[in-house]
Formats: sequence, structure tokens, C-alpha cells
Amino acid sequence: MTQTQPATASTSGSAAPTATRLLQRQVLPLDRDLDVLPLYVDTQPAILDADKYEVGANRNAREMNAAAMRQSISTGATIHPEQILSRTAVRVVSGDRLSLGTYFNAFPASYWRRHTVVSDVTLSVDVEGEGTTVTVYKSMANGRSQRVDSTTVDASGRATFDFELSLKPFVDGGWYWYDVIAGDVDAVVHGAEWTSQVPADRAEHGTTDICITTMNRPDFCAKLLSQIGDDEVLAPYLDTVFVMEQGTQKVVDSEEFPQAQASLGDRLRVIEQGNLGGSGGYARGQLESLRKGTATYAMMMDDDVVCEPEGILRAVTFGDLCRRPTIVGGHMFSLYAKSRLHSLGEIVTPWRFWWQSAPGVFTDWDFSARNLRSARWLHQRIDVDFNGWFMCLIPRQVIAEIGLSLPLFLKWDDSEYGLRAKQAGYPTVSFPGAAVWHVPWTDKNDALDWQAYFHHRNRLVAALLHSQYPKGGRMVQESLNHAIAHLVSMQYSTVEIRHRALLDVLEGPDALHAMLPTKLSEINAFRKQFTDARLETDRDAFPEVKRTKPPRKGRDDSAVPRRWETKLNAALMPLRQLRQPRPLAQAYPEAEIRAMDAKWYRLGRYDSAVVSMNDGTSAALYQRDPDRFRDLMKRTVAIHARLRREWPELAQQYRDRLDHITSPEAWDETFRPWTEGGASGTAGGQDAAPGASS
Repeated sequence: MTQTQPATASTSGSAAPTATRLLQRQVLPLDRDLDVLPLYVDTQPAILDADKYEVGANRNAREMNAAAMRQSISTGATIHPEQILSRTAVRVVSGDRLSLGTYFNAFPASYWRRHTVVSDVTLSVDVEGEGTTVTVYKSMANGRSQRVDSTTVDASGRATFDFELSLKPFVDGGWYWYDVIAGDVDAVVHGAEWTSQVPADRAEHGTTDICITTMNRPDFCAKLLSQIGDDEVLAPYLDTVFVMEQGTQKVVDSEEFPQAQASLGDRLRVIEQGNLGGSGGYARGQLESLRKGTATYAMMMDDDVVCEPEGILRAVTFGDLCRRPTIVGGHMFSLYAKSRLHSLGEIVTPWRFWWQSAPGVFTDWDFSARNLRSARWLHQRIDVDFNGWFMCLIPRQVIAEIGLSLPLFLKWDDSEYGLRAKQAGYPTVSFPGAAVWHVPWTDKNDALDWQAYFHHRNRLVAALLHSQYPKGGRMVQESLNHAIAHLVSMQYSTVEIRHRALLDVLEGPDALHAMLPTKLSEINAFRKQFTDARLETDRDAFPEVKRTKPPRKGRDDSAVPRRWETKLNAALMPLRQLRQPRPLAQAYPEAEIRAMDAKWYRLGRYDSAVVSMNDGTSAALYQRDPDRFRDLMKRTVAIHARLRREWPELAQQYRDRLDHITSPEAWDETFRPWTEGGASGTAGGQDAAPGASS
């Protein structure tokens, strides 16, 4: 530790010239929001959970340990909002201890060690308050922390301390951070910076285009634009902010838009086009960024997020210093519970070909209940296959080489792109310290509504392109199992649109672009004939619950069945669907089922039911129909047999045509209805060509 600043460059001897590069600075919440404070500063002690090897292989012990890790260890102590003095400065009350070992302010050393040219970092802390102690810590991949260095402010009252720190010990995981303990007087941490000596040709930062696809969220989108435009530190890193307007409620008509336009100026371009879904919007942004050719990166970002602008800057900085071109993704926190992290990293499992959290990750992690320093799993480096496009930075070089998004409308476009990039030698990193707040996926159920078509079709397309197993591993069998579960659950509309998804997959890759502008409206029109797809917001729209027979011995059937019961239900419930429904069930629902309990093994017991949706705004009437069940079951078996039979040839077709269907030229044809006449967007305004929305 020293109190002198490091040299800004090195050219002595035969060493290659270097320059000082800022990697990360200390930040505090923009609006002093107490809900997000645990992500920036930490007043809680570190109470590390048990090591998995200490817990052992006993299943009950593992489950108990996992449950214990979820338990809150917070004392409730926090800092007062008035202690946040600025974007970088915080006051620590005399005698108190404050840790910066938090999501946004700890330094993710293992990610820098694994992916970048950086080998050493310097932590500089500017602190005021005689007797204030600054202590630096590091952690290992198993979560154990070690004291690295410590120093105290002398009688001068203010000092800048530099700590020279090596990244060598962080092969598998680990972070750096520092704690502050105020002495007899209050302490003020004016700021902290993590810098490094990097090769001189890496001294200048890159720039990014921001690509936002929006659909009828004008106020949310306009506020996001203001967030990005109002940050003066971020401004030099921005090239162009593209807004792909695909809705009927225009962002330019929002009362919030003038402020956004003023803050971004000629860097803002609003491009109107038809409703081509997220993939159509992001592909347009990628195409515009690629053709413009002035930005180093293009960042995909949702329109309904709250952004931490510092995360954009950090993603660009990390991308600049990666050894090879790398996709740098951000994380997603819940918009409703802002200290809860949805997932730290995701993979596509090769056998099932399904996305899920990477091994060792705990989903929906609440940092206000258990801090970073108290959770072992947070200290291992998490390697991923892809990152969601709610926030994802893609180098222009990668887009130029592997092409644009697949024309999938929505779902699986981001995960397929990550797999495609990985196959071409470009990794994806879900980078701690870069994040947005978004509605979590757990508050939606996209397996039942119109999204089920895209979910199923696009998963199959991605598997045909990238699965390394003959006939897609478990894909075909799992698709069949899911279809039967939906049939047992009286979700006939879902089975029908899943059939349509399979038929469209079997048409081959060249049909994907043609479907893009029209498929959503076709699916929505088709679903209207099914009662399970007709949503009502008013409960009185449905008849009252009546049953021919009461539940056996008055039992509540909402409990989770045991393993053998689930297997028995799977065998017997499809047979039950062949019986004629009870007469009263044709006129009255037999039960009301909450969304959380609407599992196939429960729904399959009823002949009719009112079932609420996951978003809590509506419900639908499910009614059992034996004739429809027979017809759908017959077609389900036949189409899956065909898919299994044709898989090898179909996979080869998709792989042979991938370069074409993701090419700028193919997308040019899809965008032509909105680009004819030379309309390519105007700075700070709209395209000349009108948009159409499905």
C-alpha cells in the first residue's frame, strides 16, 4: 500500500509501452433508493454458509443446507440515505463499519483474470477522517475471505491510499473489496477507483450503439432513454441510440420523450417498422450498427428496464480488454424486489436443450437477506453459454462474422446467438457489476399463451442448429411429454399452437423470414376459438363453482405429490381423459385453481375449472372434451413420429441455410416494406417510413 499515485505509462527498457486504464469506479445509487442500497454498500456482517464438502452427499443434508442459505442473516441495520453524498461519495458515522464488498462495488477479479489482458490492478481509495481504517480483502472460489492490506488516515485528516493487487490467485473465482471503519470522527469516502496498466494499444475505450426494441411502452422507454442520456460519465462511450419502434403507442408521443431527446441529441434515432418481435427489432439495430460502422459494439437492451448506466460503461471497458472479441452480458434484477438477482448466469443443457441457470447458481438471490461476502456460491466464476438481450454487448466484429439474429420473432434468439458465437470461437461473459432491473421471468407464464408457439418452435430451431446429439437428444420425447401434460390439463389451445409450431419447423429454414410479420396475428386469431384461451378479468364472467360430488373425505388436493404418485398420475390421467365428463361440469366449473397450483397432476382431476393466469390479472375456463382429446392425442403422436424420423435431414437443412437467413441481405428483404424510399431514420426523430403493428 502506498500514498502515491502509480505512473501513467511505462516505456523504460524493452518493455512494451503501457497506459493506465480505469476499470471500475465506486458508485452509489442515483436516487438514494433504499431498496437497492444492499447492492452498493453493506452494513451486515459476513456469515459464511457451510461448505458443500462439509455437508456431504446426503440428499437431506444438502436440501437443508440449501434452505438455510436462503434464510436471512440481515440484522436490519442500514445507512441513512443522507449519508450518500454524491454518485461516488458516502459518509460513515463515527465507530461504524461499512463494506464495499457488494454486487456493484466489489471487483470481480476472477472474470478479469480469466478473460482479459489485465494481470494486476491498483485500488485507490480517497478517504477523509482522522483515524479511519481502510482494509482490503480478497476471496477465493470457495467463498473464504482473506485480509490483504490495511491502513489508517493520519492526523492530516485526508489521504488517497493505493493498494497494488495481483489477479494471479483468481483462476477459479474470487473478488476484491474493501471495508471502512470510521474512527472518533465521521469518515467520508470520496471515491474509489480500480485501475490497471494495460498495453498502450488498449488505452482508448471503445464506443457502443444501444439497440432498444420497443412495443407500446412509450413512457418506460422514454425514461430509459433519459437515464442513458443524462449520465455525463457514460456520454463519451455512446455512439448512437437506436429505438426500433414497433408499436401503435409511440415513444415520440410520450410526455417523457422531449427530455430524452434533449439529453441524447443527434445520437438518438427512432426507427419505425412493423411488429417483427424482439428478434426483428434487434436485428434491425444490429444491421444499422453494422452498416454505420462507427461503434465498436452494439448493446441489445429491453425497453422496459431500469438501467444502472455505470454497467454500460463497465461492459464496454471489459470488452475492450478481453483477449478475444467477447459478448459481454449484464445481469437482471427484479423490478419489483430490487435487491433480488434473477440469475447470475445461464447455459443451454445439451441433452434436453433447455436453458437454465449454470451449475451452482441460486436463482432469485436476495442480496438484502444474505450479502455477497456470506454466500460461497457467489464467489465461484460462473461460465455461461449466452446472455439475455435485456442487456447484452456484442462486438461489431462478431456481428460481421456470424450474422444477425435469427428471424424468430421472440424467444431463443439471444440464446441461439450465444451458441452460434461460441461455435465461432467468441465467448459470452455474464459480467458482475453490469445490470438492469426488469420484470422477472418467474412472474410470467409464456408456456400457455400465444408465446407458447414461439417458445416451442424456436427451441426446436435452435436445437436443429446446435444440438450435438442424434435427433436432438431428449428434445422430441420431451416435446411429446409436454404436449400430453397440456392435454391432461385441458389446455387444448396450447397443444394446437404447439402443433403449428412443429409443422412450421418442418417447413424448413427458408420459411422463417416470411412468417415474421404475420405469424403473431395468425396465432392470436386461431386461439380465440378455445375457451382455455379466452381470458376474463372479471371473475363474475364465469359461473359459480358446483360439483356433482364433494372432494373425497374433504381433502385439499393442492399438495405436491410424492414421486410415486406423480408417476402413477402420469400413467392414469391420460386414460381418465377418455371418460365422459360429469354432466354438471359442462355448465359449472368444478374448482377455482390459482396459477401457482395449476399443475397437470392437479388439473387432470377435474372436468372443468377456472384457472387464473400468472400475472394475476385474468383467468380462463378450462373444460374437458374427450373427443378433442382423442383427436389431439392422435395428431400429437403422429407429428412427433414425423419429427423424429426427419430430424437428421432437417437439421442439415437448417445448418446449411444459417448463414443466409441471418445475413444482412436476407434481413434487408424483410425490412423492405419499411425502408423503401431510402428511409433510414433521422437523428433525434423518426424514420420517414410509417410502421405497422400486429
